[in-house]
Amino acid sequence: MLTLPDFKKVSLTTLSIHPMSYKYLSLSLLFSVFISCSKPTPIQEFWLTDPKGGVLFEMVKEVQSPKDSLVTIVVDPETTYQTMDGFGFTLSQGSAKHLLAMSDSARSALLKELFGNGDKDIRVSYLRLPVAASDLNEFPFSYNDLKDSLATDPELKNFSLSYDTLDVIPVLKQILGINPTIKLMASPWSPPNWMKDNKDSRGGSLLEEFEPAYAQYLVKYIQEMEKLGFSIEALTIQNEPLHPGNNPSLLMHPEQQARFIGRHLGPAFQASGITTKILVYDHNADRPDYPITVLSDSIANPFIDGSAFHLYGGQIDALSEVHQAFPDKNIYFTEQWVGAPGSLEGDIPWHVKNLLIGAPRNWAKTVLEWNLSSNPELTPHTDRGGCEKCLGAVTIDGDFIARNPAYFVIAHASKFVDPGSFRIDSSVAEGLPNVAFIRPDGKKVLIALNDSSQPIHFKIQENEKFIYGSLSPGATGTWVW
Repeated sequence: MLTLPDFKKVSLTTLSIHPMSYKYLSLSLLFSVFISCSKPTPIQEFWLTDPKGGVLFEMVKEVQSPKDSLVTIVVDPETTYQTMDGFGFTLSQGSAKHLLAMSDSARSALLKELFGNGDKDIRVSYLRLPVAASDLNEFPFSYNDLKDSLATDPELKNFSLSYDTLDVIPVLKQILGINPTIKLMASPWSPPNWMKDNKDSRGGSLLEEFEPAYAQYLVKYIQEMEKLGFSIEALTIQNEPLHPGNNPSLLMHPEQQARFIGRHLGPAFQASGITTKILVYDHNADRPDYPITVLSDSIANPFIDGSAFHLYGGQIDALSEVHQAFPDKNIYFTEQWVGAPGSLEGDIPWHVKNLLIGAPRNWAKTVLEWNLSSNPELTPHTDRGGCEKCLGAVTIDGDFIARNPAYFVIAHASKFVDPGSFRIDSSVAEGLPNVAFIRPDGKKVLIALNDSSQPIHFKIQENEKFIYGSLSPGATGTWVW
């Protein structure tokens, strides 16, 4: 487990520095880049985040002479691994409310910066959506709530997207207007209360008698979203199935998840012609046995595309354990929060090392941080288990925007690694965790972090080509060539 140092708290004023200003950096920032190759090919772009040096996701244009290099990262574009589906965040109901509270012009500008394809945009390519309420909601709800606590509705006559029509759906329409190819993943926090043994949004288990109805509930969600123009790329069966203390939440053991998929959800998708990918688990890396158990079920397995993970527990290399057990199934990283107030110097390096670099190196096709936006009060959140310290990628206060650690982490990949890119082989270098990709247009991307306590001068080598650079401690760089 990575041990983090004590971090300085960073004010919202500090976090509001706009990341897209271009400027030349002094030698004190310890950056230099130079190419030496038999067939000269100029570097396309270099972007740097060095929180200690006051640099937050800036394109660096200054070229210096190469330093003595003791470390080499060898990149091999001929050795490819998984394709990447995208990088992004979760659009919670709370996040949508914050965006809708902005003026039209300010909201449009922010969404363009997040999802647009311009020079100053970070090109987020993937969003996760709660199916009904998450814990970052004013109150829990489902799409089939009944006033009578003893009533049931197995035919789902009362199904409605309900409160989502007031916030998530209007914002999502605006996002798709900016990026119509963005991929969407959906995750339920809880079935309707009447389907559960405790008749409560918090905890409890899905009653076996209502498993067929719950399968149809998820079918209806995908169909109703499709009618509105939203294609759900993937569906996780249950957010954090081993954490029934959240609100809303559900306890779902792997044996039930396998039964639900194999006997009900998979056949229901098949019968309805739904091609949405089914993902299992969607919880911490400390329990790789959970997805392995579900995938080992011979009836459920054919319906499953892969497994989803968080990293509030365990080590990121557990994802490779699941890949090795079932190499024909995909891996996704779907959630990690930043706790308020956030630390640029602490949170960015940890998330870059473990998520942005660690997850793809362990076969993840997505890297998704937790909620897209928060407000200064970190509301809304549900009672009895809602997250009280979840810091969004951006903090929205009226039309004022503060860009927080998760923004810069995701930007270092989302802006450059297009969906459909392949992860390619890159050597492990001491003090320089890194990951490399080749895009559909043939350009290569390398993301590296200086995880040591000293400046590192290094060389990126691809065949006869050499890119020289250096990073100060805690700094992250993205190279494109």
